[in-house]
Amino acid sequence: MLNKTLRAAVAGTFLATGAMAADFTACQVTDTGGIDDNSFNQTAWKGVLDAQEKLGIDGRYLESQAETDYEANINSLLGGQCDVIITVGFLLGDATAAAAKANPDQKFSIVDYAYDPAIPNVLGQVYSTDEAAFLAGYLAAGMTKTGVLGTFGGINIPPVTIFMDGFYNGAMYYNAQKGANVTVLGWNPDSREGLFTNNFDSLDDGRAFAQNLYDEGADIVLPVAGPVGLGSAALADELGTDKMKIIGVDADLYETDPEKGYVYLTSITKRMDSTVYDVIERTMNGQFVGGLLVGTLESGGVGLAPYHDMEDLVPDELKAEIETIRAGIIDGSIKVGG
Repeated sequence: MLNKTLRAAVAGTFLATGAMAADFTACQVTDTGGIDDNSFNQTAWKGVLDAQEKLGIDGRYLESQAETDYEANINSLLGGQCDVIITVGFLLGDATAAAAKANPDQKFSIVDYAYDPAIPNVLGQVYSTDEAAFLAGYLAAGMTKTGVLGTFGGINIPPVTIFMDGFYNGAMYYNAQKGANVTVLGWNPDSREGLFTNNFDSLDDGRAFAQNLYDEGADIVLPVAGPVGLGSAALADELGTDKMKIIGVDADLYETDPEKGYVYLTSITKRMDSTVYDVIERTMNGQFVGGLLVGTLESGGVGLAPYHDMEDLVPDELKAEIETIRAGIIDGSIKVGG
């Protein structure tokens, strides 16, 4: 039986305008943040929407309200109606692997998970978000007035902590280059310990964690917790950007959170829409192969969003340094691993 949160869209009504019923269907299972989370679920779904518009496919999704929904949602999509099943999020790794091994003729793709050894009918989509986060850390270190930056995550899992690693190391690179002493609260890349809300949906937690970091001196905060970060943005809105700026993750939050857009210094973008579209196109063209698809700075799979309303606040010299660092990361002369 289909999950009760399955919307009318699942019936196959998400076709491009004027398109006839598609012969190819891409099905997606979200993590608990929901399809409109302004973050990774929504960005991944955009890849399906783009494929509908450009390739004329049909698209379906199921929303997971809790981790207990993962297996049921995936299993409800089995049976031949989905040409590819795309699961969104590291936490769906076990459920996706179990379904893929039990159904070797069904093609799967999973966002934010890499299997070792690879599963022949699963294509993992992973991202070198530490590369873009390194740029964000350098930027934040160059912009802080207090000399203190803050970060926190949703859950202590690799797709979250890779942002925090890059952010921390970028700030430390700034210190090394400038002889500065900017500190980063909320994450220790050596002990792998830090601040985590243990959820991806509580805006109240986002506000509380940002408040605690602010109370300890942080004036720029990086929440790596999906919609939880919207609570941090609400606090920054109340405090004013002279006291707190936010760095978004996954999508360009200036665009996806327009009411609070002005609080975002930038966002660390993870182009899940691009890789999801790529997976769909490969599958349609008979080029699906299990393994990994990696998004990098060089490929455009990760990046920094524009500064938008803060464009004039970022010194030209700092902008130029960030572009030089971007080129160094791409050519390998600058290592983001600290």
